Amino acid sequence: MLIDTYGRVATDLRVSLTDRCNLRCTYCMPEEGLQWLAKPDLLTDDEIVRLIDIAVTHLGIEEVRFTGGEPLLRPGLVGIVERVAALAPRPQMSLTTNGIGLRRTATALKAAGLDRVNVSLDTLRPDVFKTLTRRDRHKDVLEGLEAARETGLTPVKVNSVLMPGLNDDEAPDLLAWAVEHDYELRFIEQMPLDAQHGWKREGMVTAGDILASLRTRFELSAEGSEERGSAPAERWLVDGGPHRVGVIASVTRPFCAACDRTRLTADGQVRTCLFAREETDLRAALRSDAPDEEIARLWRLAMWGKKAGAGLDDPTFVQPDRPMSAIGG
Repeated sequence: MLIDTYGRVATDLRVSLTDRCNLRCTYCMPEEGLQWLAKPDLLTDDEIVRLIDIAVTHLGIEEVRFTGGEPLLRPGLVGIVERVAALAPRPQMSLTTNGIGLRRTATALKAAGLDRVNVSLDTLRPDVFKTLTRRDRHKDVLEGLEAARETGLTPVKVNSVLMPGLNDDEAPDLLAWAVEHDYELRFIEQMPLDAQHGWKREGMVTAGDILASLRTRFELSAEGSEERGSAPAERWLVDGGPHRVGVIASVTRPFCAACDRTRLTADGQVRTCLFAREETDLRAALRSDAPDEEIARLWRLAMWGKKAGAGLDDPTFVQPDRPMSAIGG
């Protein structure tokens, strides 16, 4: 079991497979990209599977989410999914992706055992997409979403970040589109995870702003805390259901008290939170031939020291020392 001093138990593991990405989203990284991790610093496929095996069989992990960077850039992704699907007990598996490579990989990922996907898409307008991501790949993302739905990687969840002056007027249009295509839309407040540290609390599009915009066109009824559980998204039924929309208000309505996550970076570090400033090195233990029990002990010790919360709405908050692409969303 991965328990902390506040009684929270981690059952959800986020695994970053690479720090690289084929987009340059303005809220994540600079246009020229970042200093990528050297290949020897990355966990190998075998090391990733071994750590997930330890997490599942020794530490009570029930869900695994593959992230990046962009996880579809990982050459061994399908094989990793297939091997994790063979673990006993078998964890639920999902993938967070920008969707660009999903059209060509969805069928193989489903056959390997992946259960569902989250796809990032912030706008329905190709020109705005190009401005936000610095790449002209909007059509590829739409085709990837369709492939995921048709292949059965469902429910397909779409994650959207609204930025002032760019796409902050699109919330109702995005929801209408998601309902039409049977996707579950989730808006995420912009978090301070950009490498260039340009995030400012002032002017951010908040959960309150998003809900007010949605209510100009839709009737929203809260799903309630019992349905939410430890999920980061507050969800609302749209026009009485069955479709839902979620809002992840990491900044204005933190949900740290119910957090059930532990994170593994692409270079084998345990992070207890996206905003943690400490890491525990499991890669060194792996490569020094430590037994599973020792690695599990190190992981438990890391989680025992998890902080109460991120305090994102606190004016004294300090941004994390690694960009989101290196940590995993």
